[in-house]
Amino acid sequence: MKGNKTTVLTLAEKCKNILASNWQGNLNTIKADAKGSKDEIYTSKVKYFVKKGRPYIWVPEKDLHNVNTIIDERGSFAVTSPFPGPLANLLRSIKKLPARVALTGDVVPLKGEKVKLVAESLRETISSESKVVKESTYAVSGILSSSNLGSTPRSENLRELLDGNEQYTVYRFNLSSCTYIDINGGTHELDLADVEASKGDPLSPFSSSLLDGINRSELRRRALILFCITYLNKNAKDALMLSVDRKGFDVLGKILGPVRNDGSREYQWKEFRFAFKEEARDVETVCRQLVEMEEEALKNVSSFSGLG
Repeated sequence: MKGNKTTVLTLAEKCKNILASNWQGNLNTIKADAKGSKDEIYTSKVKYFVKKGRPYIWVPEKDLHNVNTIIDERGSFAVTSPFPGPLANLLRSIKKLPARVALTGDVVPLKGEKVKLVAESLRETISSESKVVKESTYAVSGILSSSNLGSTPRSENLRELLDGNEQYTVYRFNLSSCTYIDINGGTHELDLADVEASKGDPLSPFSSSLLDGINRSELRRRALILFCITYLNKNAKDALMLSVDRKGFDVLGKILGPVRNDGSREYQWKEFRFAFKEEARDVETVCRQLVEMEEEALKNVSSFSGLG
């Protein structure tokens, strides 16, 4: 693996991954009453899942969105990429927000048979994700079980929609625009045709547990530091995994910044990209490639120190 010439996802793929990796987002609708629509916006956190690239949103029966959407179907929906545990603390300390997706469109209620079909699709999704975890190897279960979230936080949170006692109205969110907001706050308006055509990542449902499991382990964080040193020639003092997808992963590394006027240098957190040698179609492949990269990096370090 050389330099940081990497294979990265398109912004449309990144949006799909964020939507597929989370299970809750902020829904905004226009406040309304019997006299019609108001100018104020009502916001609440709701759970959702994605089917064929489209969010299906579960709104509790007593939530105001159910009244608002009768008068005005227009809404917006914001979802962030997972930032569990240590990653949340770091992003807060460096005053950055995780990458996120902002959607606008119509919030359309589903009736009768359509609700049953979506609920059945959700049940199948939960079942297949749980099966992956149950059948995973020691290496994978080691990382997932290190996570404070549990190995299937997304599945467990979504299961409550089907098995809990609360009543919901189910909505389909019909997109009219999609914006990707990066970690530095830069906004990127996307072509809806690109978003629809892009494929979701098979790793997305497990990404929050993978990130948390890796970032909570001193050994695995040391491996990330080693990657920065051996593959990118960046002398990192600390590192955290920021995101992971089928093509590679992003790391926040703590490195020395440029020399200032007074000759001093300060540590700063910078984002680095690492590409996998082969696309990771499942969690097993991710873990195997991380182990291989670590072995390769250790060899490089020992051969280099052997020269000294």
